[in-house]
Amino acid sequence: MADLSKLNSPQREAAAHVEGPLLVLAGAGSGKTRVITFRIAHLLDLGVPPEAICAVTFTNKAAEEMRERVAHLLHDKKTARALTIGTFHALGLHILKSERRALGMPRGFAIYDQADQLGTVREAIRHVRDMGRDGERKFDAKAVLTRISLAKNQFIAPADFKGNPADDYDAMTAEVYPKYQEMLRSCGAFDFDDLICEPVRLWERDPGARRRWAERFKFVMCDEFQDTNSAQIRLVQGLVSDHNNLVVVGDDDQSIYSWRGADPTNILRFDQIFKGAKIIKLEQNYRSTKTILDAANTVIANNTHRHGKVLWSQIAAGEKITHAVAPTAEDEAKWVAMEIRRLHQEGRPWDSIAVMYRSNIQAKVIEEELRTNEVPYVMYGGQQFFERKEVKDLIAYLRVALNPRDDLAIRRVINYPARGIGAGTIEKLAEAGNQRGSSLWDVLRGIAHEPSLPGLGLDLPAPTPADEDRDEVNPRAPMPALDVSLQRAAKNGILGFVHVIQELADGLGHDVVAATKALIEDIALYDDLRDASGSQSAAQRRMDNVTGLLASLARFTEKGKGKEQLGEYLRALSLESSGDDDKDKDRGPRVVLTTLHGAKGLEFPICFMIGLEEELLPHARTLQPQATDVIDPDHAMDISEERRLCYVGITRAQRKLYLTRACTRVSRGRLVPRTPSRFLLEVPDELLEIRDLGSEAKMKVPEAEVSSFFASFALDK
Repeated sequence: MADLSKLNSPQREAAAHVEGPLLVLAGAGSGKTRVITFRIAHLLDLGVPPEAICAVTFTNKAAEEMRERVAHLLHDKKTARALTIGTFHALGLHILKSERRALGMPRGFAIYDQADQLGTVREAIRHVRDMGRDGERKFDAKAVLTRISLAKNQFIAPADFKGNPADDYDAMTAEVYPKYQEMLRSCGAFDFDDLICEPVRLWERDPGARRRWAERFKFVMCDEFQDTNSAQIRLVQGLVSDHNNLVVVGDDDQSIYSWRGADPTNILRFDQIFKGAKIIKLEQNYRSTKTILDAANTVIANNTHRHGKVLWSQIAAGEKITHAVAPTAEDEAKWVAMEIRRLHQEGRPWDSIAVMYRSNIQAKVIEEELRTNEVPYVMYGGQQFFERKEVKDLIAYLRVALNPRDDLAIRRVINYPARGIGAGTIEKLAEAGNQRGSSLWDVLRGIAHEPSLPGLGLDLPAPTPADEDRDEVNPRAPMPALDVSLQRAAKNGILGFVHVIQELADGLGHDVVAATKALIEDIALYDDLRDASGSQSAAQRRMDNVTGLLASLARFTEKGKGKEQLGEYLRALSLESSGDDDKDKDRGPRVVLTTLHGAKGLEFPICFMIGLEEELLPHARTLQPQATDVIDPDHAMDISEERRLCYVGITRAQRKLYLTRACTRVSRGRLVPRTPSRFLLEVPDELLEIRDLGSEAKMKVPEAEVSSFFASFALDK
């Protein structure tokens, strides 16, 4: 039973809500996850079956925490496991797997993560160049992918994308987007945006499919609603279209992701989008002192388009906020490092302290000073476990063995480790396949069946409908001979690669872990990692990553799963938001360095916000916005979003907050004066303790002079 008496009054009202739309405006540190979990438990107490409840989040970590809390409240892990709790992308994948026939996708479809997407975009850019529709200018694939992603989430089809014709990147995106989507489908793949958009498209053309899902989930909840984009809110609308039993939790004052498509108007207009919606505000903060909350409330009040709310706390006022002014950025970093060391000497654990900044470029000088002062630290937002090269390479091999149509995975590993198959050879093979409507794997098998390769010619069949509907394509299926002119080293390399994939595919049917270990041995992966690493310790770290993947596969097989479920497991890996060892817990407590964006959702007893200056916070891009930065100018970053980012930073602090800035910084090789951030000036003076670090340094008597004084004093005596 969920004891709602443990909640405060507005929390209790929200958790007890049953039918109809409800917006819970949950201020920072107000216990929003507690409300969601108690509401789920309350619905179950009322007799709602767990299969009828769906809760969507933005991270796997949030979903896991939510499920664990429900299990703890119910004292029933089995019921908690029966709930549908997961990210938007995981829910989208679940829907796509169920509706794949209606979408015309094979059962063994792949999910392309960002690295895969970037590789596909680069390939599409090369294709555009080869067609002679572009000059020699180099384009950043990530910038093009961002435009494609924003277009997809606004349901702009490839053929309909126009952008700004005067912008080179928009013009390139108009050429690349159709080719990119074509390449995804030819490989039987979806990207992350498709996981949301394709179910919505299906529901809009097939009302019966939409009703099936609306009838399945009678109660829907959404966490961090301020971060939803147009595609995600349409997915939510489809899920509740027949009953409107929707509860969303969010805070418009923490909407800081418009640059990646989040639309704060979704939460600002919630009661207009979902008619008859009720709104409950959670304003009691359980995290921070009154002083910190007063600063946060005063700063955010300067934004006009927001739901009015004022955070309050029963925690005492506590220490004043320290505003430290340094002569230079180097002095700022040096003082922060020394202050952290002083705090630690007073008994503060390293991991109770965080340093936050607007841009990653600010971290470099801080890192140097922390190392100088022997302060252990960790940077959040680093490379994730399943994104590490050696891990992704092995996953690519497994993907090819399960789905040889996955051209991107083939391209990743066909010449890794090196087999003498250069980029030019791969392009020649891909073009040969394109001309006949065959996959790259078809071409490779054709070569493997006729190693003599006397000339040039190709006669390969298209995949049959039966092939398209199978979980996997048999890498050993008979293929006609292929004639294509290649160097002997490339021919031998292709023969070796095809053999490795066929052996792996066969082995996976018996023992997934053993087959993967055999692959590692066949391609001499550990030898390659040793040769490619700059030191033995670096090589060992990379080999440990491989061991980590094997351990993950072992846990997978211990659940009684094998080759048939491996494709689903690999798709799930694509949705992972963090690896098991991302924070290297075995290395002990450390100070956290993070961007303000990366700090959202975290809290620390002591926080340093550095670089409180114009052009850093708020960022220069918001002071001089570029019309071509994004597709939709309405989504452009503005001063109000930068103020929300500052608010997020302030509210991470529990007991002590430092706001620092420099009077000068080096820019393009010269020292330039800096202006205090307008947000810093909005903090009431009575909340601040001002430290002029330059004056303090001048007033200090050098230690050598002090020693000399006492020595001369003793001699005089």
